[in-house]
Amino acid sequence: MKIDECSALITGGSAGLGREFARQMAGRARSLVLVARREQRLNELRDELMQQTPNLSVHTHRTDLANPSELEELITWLKREKIDVDLLINNAGLGDRGPFATSDVIRNEQIMLVNMVALTSLTRRLLPGMIARKRGAILNVSSSAGFLPIPGFAVYAATKAYVTSFSEALRAELRGTGVSVCVLCPGPVHTEFQEVAKRPDGQPDSGPEFVHVSVEQVVRDSLAAVEADRPLVIPGLAMKLGMFLVRITPMPILRWAARFSAKRD
Repeated sequence: MKIDECSALITGGSAGLGREFARQMAGRARSLVLVARREQRLNELRDELMQQTPNLSVHTHRTDLANPSELEELITWLKREKIDVDLLINNAGLGDRGPFATSDVIRNEQIMLVNMVALTSLTRRLLPGMIARKRGAILNVSSSAGFLPIPGFAVYAATKAYVTSFSEALRAELRGTGVSVCVLCPGPVHTEFQEVAKRPDGQPDSGPEFVHVSVEQVVRDSLAAVEADRPLVIPGLAMKLGMFLVRITPMPILRWAARFSAKRD
């Protein structure tokens, strides 16, 4: 699908990758719908985009995707405003770093609700319209963490494994419909994610600098993958090589590595 003149909805649009998606699409899309919890940031980004691209239509909607009633209200609002979405970017995500046994129960539920339930529900509600119009694309933001179990990131990594598997299955189902699905599996990226994911007494740990990829490159590579109808994108040469090795490594070796990592933590 060509992004030019599309109508896109971006969750988690107030910061990080979501904000960069909006900025890179501003000169190409017909309209943008930005969804996030922080209304002031959404409005600031809307004003920035509309000042730079006066012909762009930008809608904002404050929504906590961990709250099912607010997600339902978002769907109702889209219908009421007659906004047809061609490109759905399920970018919003939450994480938590630390031992599962001492994790916050409510936080775990929020991670699962945002990373899996909201992503699945929003896709389900917007997909029939795309199929009817025979035009559309879905970009699900997963993570390279979804390729292997990660001690200290157990719930987050498991939710991202779901996103990757769901995206691959959905892509196969939609073959021939005019709707494509791409899953983005980035490694470390300098955003607010690590700071938000760390616990009050913890330190953010985003890995060695050489595996980091800029926000701009991640978004640029992702949009190119959507237009090229690629099923999966892993930005950065180091992460591509690393995840290739992970995916061909036998599980017993990955288990041994996970135990080593857990002891180190």
